[in-house]
Amino acid sequence: MSAQVLGIFDHVDAAVRAIDGLRDAGVGDVEIFSPLPQHDLEHALHTPESPVRMFTLVGGLTGAASGFALATWTSLDWPLVTGGKPIVSLPAFVVIAFELTILIGALSTVLGLFINARLGKKHPHIIYDPDFSGGRFGVLTLAEPGRIGEARRIMEESGAAEVQEADHG
Repeated sequence: MSAQVLGIFDHVDAAVRAIDGLRDAGVGDVEIFSPLPQHDLEHALHTPESPVRMFTLVGGLTGAASGFALATWTSLDWPLVTGGKPIVSLPAFVVIAFELTILIGALSTVLGLFINARLGKKHPHIIYDPDFSGGRFGVLTLAEPGRIGEARRIMEESGAAEVQEADHG
């Protein structure tokens, strides 16, 4: 049975050293707790960029194409010559294309967020310390039984003020 090992740090640099040490040793996945956003911690985790932006791009391009297609189809279905302009006049269709770009792009962003958030997935209960809201930093890893001592040692050598352990159920 694996165990959660939580290191509590007073300084960001010590938490970054612990993250680097755990990643180099390949102990397990690392999760962090921070009272405020810290770019050093984000860089140490090497998190990939969110795929939600691709949902937004595809949705926006689909909206623009749909806007031009809708306006063109409507003009060809009911041809009215106004002011001597051609029936299919693209500059007049930019407004509806822009509006559908924004609408479909925003809706696809929300859809991408829900798909990538995996809201229905059950997450195990993790150990947490209330001091993370008051200025301390936490580094949590899920270690296999033979590597619990190694994870604990890495955190202590990195400068952890406290190291806690809990069974993962």
